[in-house]
Formats: sequence, C-alpha cells, structure tokens
Amino acid sequence: MRRRITMCTLACLSELVPLAARAQEGSAGSGGANILTPNGGLMVWTLVIFGILVFVLTKFAFKPITEAVQAREKALEDAIEGAKRDREEAAHLLDEQRKQLAAAREEGQKIVANSRTAAEEVRQDLLEAARKQQQEMVDKARADINRERDNAIADLRREAIDLAIMGAGKVIEKNLDDKSNRELIEKFLASIDATPTAK
Repeated sequence: MRRRITMCTLACLSELVPLAARAQEGSAGSGGANILTPNGGLMVWTLVIFGILVFVLTKFAFKPITEAVQAREKALEDAIEGAKRDREEAAHLLDEQRKQLAAAREEGQKIVANSRTAAEEVRQDLLEAARKQQQEMVDKARADINRERDNAIADLRREAIDLAIMGAGKVIEKNLDDKSNRELIEKFLASIDATPTAK
C-alpha cells in the first residue's frame, strides 16, 4: 500500500515538474529573462513540489527507512550481545574444562600414588611370606638333620652295643643276650656319650 502511494506521489511530482518548467519557459519566452534572475512563479512551484516531496518522503519513506535503520542497529546490537554472551559462555566452559582436567590429573596422581603404595605393600608381604617360608624350610631342614643325626646316633649306639656284646661274649665266652645285660651296657654307653658332650 505504501509503495503504491509513493509511486503515485512520484508520478504526480513528475507531472508537476514539467508544468513548472513550462511556466518558466512561458515567462522566459515573453521577456527573455536570464536563468539567474529570480522568477516568482518558478520559485512557488519549486517550493510546492519540494514541500510535497518532503511530506511524501516524511510520511512514507523516512519512517520505514528510519525503522529499517533502527531494526538494523538493534539486530547488530543483539548480534554483538549474543557474541559477548557466547564468548563469556565459552570462557566459562573452558574454565570448567580446565578445572575438570586439573581434577582428573590430581585424581590420576592419587591413583598412581595409591598403586605404588599398594605395590610396595604387596612386595613387602611377598618378601615377608618368602622369609617365613625360608625360615620354615630352614627349621624343617634343621629338624630333619637333627632327626637324621639322632637316628644315626641311635643306629651307631645299637651297633656299638651289638659290637660290645659280641666283644664281651668273646672275651668271657658267654652269651650276654639277656635283657638285663643289654640295659647295663646301654647305661654304660650313655655315660660315655654324656662325658664328651660335657666337655
């Protein structure tokens, strides 16, 4: 609608301008006036056309142009504000990411430290278990050695008793197999064994 009114106004003005020019020519043809000399009729028509043009532009053109400029300014301000908000939000998100990264690094260091501590504890436990097992093996070996030594000593004692009985039997030509004689010899040999240990 505004476009039609603007077009009609411009068409009317385009008709008025030639009329003003003809009026100028009419007055110039009658008197042969100079272009620089003021002409009242031409001035009136020029002012009327200028006034109509200003009115039409004010009514139909300046307002939409001003609104368009204001809308453009508002859109630019909104875009700038949006960019500021986006930048602030991005800075906030970047700060959050940095904090999370620092927390993750700290957590990772704690996990590594805990792992080292746990590994050290496991190592100490394994060493302690190995020491215990080694001590048990040594104790068992000592017990086995003592048992074998005691068995060897008992075997030697039996052989010594048997040899002593055989020797005494040969000497006295009598069989000393009785139980009482055997106990007597064992007591004698025990007293002999006790004497070197006392040294």
